[in-house]
Amino acid sequence: MAPASPSARTRPFQRAKIDPNLCTECVGFHDYEACQAVCPVECCLPDPNLRESEDALIDRARKIHPDKSFGDEYPSRFRKSG
Repeated sequence: MAPASPSARTRPFQRAKIDPNLCTECVGFHDYEACQAVCPVECCLPDPNLRESEDALIDRARKIHPDKSFGDEYPSRFRKSG
């Protein structure tokens, strides 16, 4: 099973609401959306009406995780090949 989102604040079997102001779509942590990978009902999908760039998502990650150093080579689904 994939690790949970680094920004998640939920417990197993707990109904979750993803705060778009805290979600980085796991840019900076994984090359996939971790919440989507572990969701048992496949409902954690990026909002097609709220498309965000990799730059916007890594900027958000840097703001909400100031203790982490991301550098220039960070994991991102935007960089995933295949």
